[in-house]
Amino acid sequence: MNRAEAERRGRKGERLAAWYLRLKGWRVLASRIKTPRGEIDLIARRGKLVAFVEVKWRAQAADLDLAIDEWRLRRVRAAVEAVAHRWMKAGDDMRIDVLLLAPGRWPRHIVNATM
Repeated sequence: MNRAEAERRGRKGERLAAWYLRLKGWRVLASRIKTPRGEIDLIARRGKLVAFVEVKWRAQAADLDLAIDEWRLRRVRAAVEAVAHRWMKAGDDMRIDVLLLAPGRWPRHIVNATM
């Protein structure tokens, strides 16, 4: 798969993840936030909780088990540290979630992902 195709599939995965979160009562605040430290795929709020969400889309469900690792989560954490203040209000809680998606499967939502 070439880079353009991977980018197209990644964007599709992010759109599906945003809809999944909306159906679960989240309000999506932003997507594809780039920082010098990394990228945050989605930022969502539900009440006083702000979730910074890493989205992984794979063509095969079996590949999802290897889609997220400590290195990727470290980059997301660094990106969140750089920009969290923009979306947080006094009294808010925050977490980093991961949404794993593959065709024909329900999304797998890893809440407060840490390794």
